[in-house]
Amino acid sequence: MQIQTAHGAAEATLDGPHRPAFLLVLTHGSNGGVDAPDLLAVRDVALGLDGAVARVMQPFRLAGRRAPGSAVKQDEAWLEIVEALRDRFGDVPLVQGGRSNGARVACRTATAAGAVGVVALAFPLHPPGKPEKTRVDELRGAGVEVLVVNGDRDPFGVPDAADAAQVTVLPGERHDLNKDPGEVGRAAEPWLRRWAASPARAAR
Repeated sequence: MQIQTAHGAAEATLDGPHRPAFLLVLTHGSNGGVDAPDLLAVRDVALGLDGAVARVMQPFRLAGRRAPGSAVKQDEAWLEIVEALRDRFGDVPLVQGGRSNGARVACRTATAAGAVGVVALAFPLHPPGKPEKTRVDELRGAGVEVLVVNGDRDPFGVPDAADAAQVTVLPGERHDLNKDPGEVGRAAEPWLRRWAASPARAAR
């Protein structure tokens, strides 16, 4: 699905039913793609819970850039993308998330997007070796409950338990969370299950 935004075209890869229990919108890191192992693991869990999943390639990546640029423009484009996806799937609970930079976008825009929760994979708490440049306010300011899944060897840091509703730390994992993606999916499963039998779904 191609989506035009004020800051360029985006592309959403859609999986799941047309009338889902919930909609999960996921996106990549600053130099990654929508086929990252951890994103695919969470997608598979959501599909098993009767959710629809949109994996979004943001405009900067679709244009071939490796850096997202202005956070304001990135967030503006994201909200346009989410609006288009919600128009397609109707009034079902929206959960948004992503890995690394994508997790930051999901946190920053959660309230404006009307999300009920955020899945933050490999949240980059600070640049490597620069803990003083913390991004913890993005987590704490999401305005909705956030699930964080990080590896204990992540050079970008690991959020504290108090920084989000739930912080799951996977032993032996680094920033790419690709040692055992199934563990990432298992961490997300109970979090997503709460929306698998939503009132909107039951009323249909």
